[in-house]
Amino acid sequence: MIRFSYKKHVFNFKRPAGTSHGVLQHKTSYYLIARDSENPDIKGIGECSTIKGLSPDPWDAYEKTLEAVCHGPEPPEYWLQAGLDDFPSIRFGLETALLDWQKGGQRLLFPSAFTAGKEGIPINGLIWMGELDFMKKQIREKIEAGFDCIKLKIGAINFEKELELLRMIRSEFDGETLELRVDANGAFAPEEALEKLNRLSEFGIHSIEQPIRQGQWEAMAKLCEKSPVPIALDEELIGLKTNEDIQKMMISIRPQYLVLKPSLLGGFSKSRAVMEEAEQAGTGWWVTSALEGNIGLNAIAQWTFLLENPMPQGLGTGQLFTNNIPSPLYIDKVQLFFNEENKWDLSFFDE
Repeated sequence: MIRFSYKKHVFNFKRPAGTSHGVLQHKTSYYLIARDSENPDIKGIGECSTIKGLSPDPWDAYEKTLEAVCHGPEPPEYWLQAGLDDFPSIRFGLETALLDWQKGGQRLLFPSAFTAGKEGIPINGLIWMGELDFMKKQIREKIEAGFDCIKLKIGAINFEKELELLRMIRSEFDGETLELRVDANGAFAPEEALEKLNRLSEFGIHSIEQPIRQGQWEAMAKLCEKSPVPIALDEELIGLKTNEDIQKMMISIRPQYLVLKPSLLGGFSKSRAVMEEAEQAGTGWWVTSALEGNIGLNAIAQWTFLLENPMPQGLGTGQLFTNNIPSPLYIDKVQLFFNEENKWDLSFFDE
């Protein structure tokens, strides 16, 4: 009989000089661990990754819900269906733990040419918000590393300075050489958003994620219709619990792109439902991690590879943390790779 337990881990962020003062310093993940009493040495591990202020999971009931998943009378099937509608991160962790356990507890959830070390996943270079000089430094480092797609977080500094950054980039690298994505994280007010999007369009922007706060469907729909910069929805997807919710959002807003974050959407099955709605509507999509540690990131990367989306994905290796779990993931030539010779260090789970 399969049994579950959970363990808490607080990640500490690296914080280079120049980052914004509002940057997180810590984040919490819980690991769900699946074991069969007949084979206790085989354990499946899934990460329930949360981001304060972004994850929709009710925090005051989080550990109580984990206790119910681990020790309650309901079977895993109940929790994977409707039981965790309000806790997408726990559903993601449970789905991952079960998949890992079913595959022998080797962290090989979706075997492929990726996990065999033969092929990589193209990724974008992420530029974190901060002081102007700090952002310039990051941009130069990413370009020197060979990235041909970079993503800038905007909205933290003066908009004119952010335009200066884009102008600096485009003075050296045209749109054929370097793809630029920007993420506003809802920073623009609806009444000023279109003007700002018009100004951003001068720099050949591939797309902008979430220009205004989520939940303003009418205003977002108008922006998607009129914006010269294609709009990608990110936070807008959080909290959509049913396929009907997804369909209603797609019909109402009609975005150009969706950004899929499995740990915020409720796992792979839920993410696939969103993806299928996007494809039916002719909407593009790509997958992005959401500050998971390497357990969660590994699962997302393996799943993403099988989707065969040629666009650069928003994945990495968890280098933002000082206390991540060492894994086989690494970056080479702007792609994410998996090298099984780089062993997992799972001593944390034996403590």
